[in-house]
Amino acid sequence: MRTSSTEQIDSAKVAGRASAEAAVAAAPVQDGTLTTPPDLTAAAFFDVDNTMMMGASLFHFARGLAARKFFNPGDLAGFAWQQLKFRIGGRENPQDIQASREQALSFVAGRSVEELVNLSEEIYDELMADRIWAGTRALAQMHLDAGQRVWLVTATPVELASIIARRLGLTGALGTVSESENGIYTGRLVGEMLHGRAKAHAVRAIAASEGLDLRRCTAYSDSANDIPMLSVVGTAVAVNPDQRLREIARARDWEVRDFRTGRKAVRIGLNSMLGAGAAAGAVAAGLAYRRRDRS
Repeated sequence: MRTSSTEQIDSAKVAGRASAEAAVAAAPVQDGTLTTPPDLTAAAFFDVDNTMMMGASLFHFARGLAARKFFNPGDLAGFAWQQLKFRIGGRENPQDIQASREQALSFVAGRSVEELVNLSEEIYDELMADRIWAGTRALAQMHLDAGQRVWLVTATPVELASIIARRLGLTGALGTVSESENGIYTGRLVGEMLHGRAKAHAVRAIAASEGLDLRRCTAYSDSANDIPMLSVVGTAVAVNPDQRLREIARARDWEVRDFRTGRKAVRIGLNSMLGAGAAAGAVAAGLAYRRRDRS
């Protein structure tokens, strides 16, 4: 069945609103110890993968799950190859992306939210903590020092995204929301993955909730997929940009920050091609693996 553009937009809005609600609910209450008077109407929004963190957070998470025998590590390589072929060969198909990502997150069906949070804490320490870009972290700290709130905005599950934000001392995170009932995941998403237009809707939703003036806000990303988010704020910054975003940033006079150098840039670029789709495929493989194991 073909999904209409109206349904896609509505799904993106649902995802954005759900992400904003989850982010506000999870954000810690300010304790009044800020030394700088808070700037109540300005905030900064940071993409995670290849912007705040080297590589794809979902890919690192999938590696951690593979190490815990959630699925066969060989499936990770197979789906990484599929993603590489996709990145080199063609455009994104919204229907195919949505179907594969929903399948990817369905691996949590029947598992508890508490379990995923505990696993996320462990895997962050093991595979992610040392992959934070120092330059991007310094940019986030600049906003915090100015009394502004700083939010991560990512397709990563909101539980993992919130842990990353907390470990970095940020305000909170906007991430993909998976439906749960009585603390158990149903295997369905609320709306869709927080990707593309859904990120822009999430930023608008939290701005409305928190009384932010988007003209005074700043957004950071490495990917042209985040142009909708970058376009809704007053200041857009391309960080470690892909080629298309670099060209758009140049045309729109957006600032560019690149913390990669030489061979590292090539390696990180390849990792970014492999990361998100590989993780989605690998987690989907995990669901199939668990089903085979049960049969």
